Order: sequence, then structure tokens, then C-alpha cells
Amino acid sequence: MKRERSKVLSQVCLIVFALVLGGAVAFAAPQDAKPAQPALGSDDCVKCHAGPPADIAANGGKHKKVACQDCHVGHPPSVPAKSIIPKCSKCHVGKPHFELQGCLGCHTNPHTPKKITIGPNLTDPCLTCHTKQIEQLRENKTKHSRLFCSTCHSNTHPNKPECFKCHKGHTPDMVMADCRSCHKAHAPKPVTYEDVPAKFCAGCHKQVYDTLIASKSKHSQFACSFCHQSKHKMIPKCQDCHGEKHPAGIMAKFNKCGDCHYIAHDLNNWSHLKKSEEKEPPARKGGKKK
Repeated sequence: MKRERSKVLSQVCLIVFALVLGGAVAFAAPQDAKPAQPALGSDDCVKCHAGPPADIAANGGKHKKVACQDCHVGHPPSVPAKSIIPKCSKCHVGKPHFELQGCLGCHTNPHTPKKITIGPNLTDPCLTCHTKQIEQLRENKTKHSRLFCSTCHSNTHPNKPECFKCHKGHTPDMVMADCRSCHKAHAPKPVTYEDVPAKFCAGCHKQVYDTLIASKSKHSQFACSFCHQSKHKMIPKCQDCHGEKHPAGIMAKFNKCGDCHYIAHDLNNWSHLKKSEEKEPPARKGGKKK
């Protein structure tokens, strides 16, 4: 009987011990485990940082597709304050432009990356993207070749300045499109064109233009570019339009059309000959001067 009581008592003790031990473990686990950190989202960031999300929404470009946490990993005090500002090279790699240092010199606000501020005396950073333009400037040496990119393209990007910022138009009514019809900004001296009003040519060739429009010949009905085609300083041959009009014998004696027809801009006007004859002193009669 005593043995059975002892056996029962032992079992009861084991059960009580097990319950006490299980309870201790159960109570100890929540006390030792760290509380789970709540996951932050962009909606949480805007509660304190209202400016950057507004900037991105207005002028963020491709940054609109990026969440705050994609760039800014963690937040103080859980991470050092310096580590939450990422380097641009974290994402922007693979192009010469991304190898430049000092991104914030032009991209002053990473939340508005396309609002670019251009500083003074700037050329080299531009060349990483604008290779065609620098090739034209180097192959066609002009005063433009000696300028910084930022001399013309100043303050903001993109910025195509008016030619009239530095240059005077050939006529008072010229507009930018008229300039570009003959001149390329990065290669201004090779002047090429298709059909331009003769009055633009008159800006530099006024005397020739005045002579042409005063002429009574059919040439006065044509624009300058009708004869001087495609590029500046192109002088056509009369035969290009008129062919061989005279027999070979006449051409052998007068091998220049102008010998008879005067100048192309005042065709068949021989009044200049009369004026030159009037200016010549009359021939002196024979005999010696006393």
C-alpha cells in the first residue's frame, strides 16, 4: 500500500515539475525575443519628409518608379545617418557620363534629376553625351570652337540659345529658323542651303543684291540660291543653264561670257562702258607740246 502511494506521489511530482518547467519556458520566450520591426513604406516616409516625394511627383523622371527604400536603406538610429544617402553609382553605371565625379554639381536635387543647373566654364562633362557636337566644333574651326559649352548653353539644360544673343541677323525680320536654314551652330562656316530668300544674302552681299534687283535682265527674277546652289561661294558656269550658245569661232575670240555680256548680276548692261569712255581724256592731236 505504501509502495503504491509512493508511486502515485512520484508521478504527481513529475507532472507538477513538467507543468512548472513548461510554464517557465513559455513565459521566458517572449521576454528574451526582440520585438519584430515594422516594415516601413513610402507612405511612412512622407509623414516627415513631404518635400522629396513632392519633387519626385513633379519632376522625378524615372525616379518615379523607385520607392524610397530602394535608395535609402534603413533609418537612424538603426543605421548610421551617413549611410542612408546612397551614391549615384549604386544604380547609374555602364555609361561614360556616369563615371563623372560631382553629380550634384549639375543635378543639384537627386529627386528632380532632369532639372539640370549648368555652371560656368563647363565643357568636359557635356562631351560624355554630346559627341556629335564636339566633333563638328573640332572639324570646323571657328570662334565657336574656342567657347565653353556653357557659354552658349547656360543656366539650365536643355537650353538652345537664340543666335541673336551674340549675332546680328542679316535682316531685321530674321528668326532662328532662318539662321538654321543655312548655318549649323556647331559648324557655322560651311554654309549650306536649299532655297532661301535673296534678302538674307543681301545682308552681306548688298551691292550685288542691289545691282541684281535693279537689272532689266531675266536674272533679276531669280533668287540668289537659284544660281548659287547648295553651298556658299559656289559660282556656277553660264553654260550650266545656257549651254554653248555661240559658234566656236566667237568663243575662241571672246572666251569669257563677260567680255560681251558684262556681269551676271547686270546682264547686257553696257552703260558702264559709256561711262568709262566719258572719263577718258580726248586723244591729243599730233605735234609736240611746246
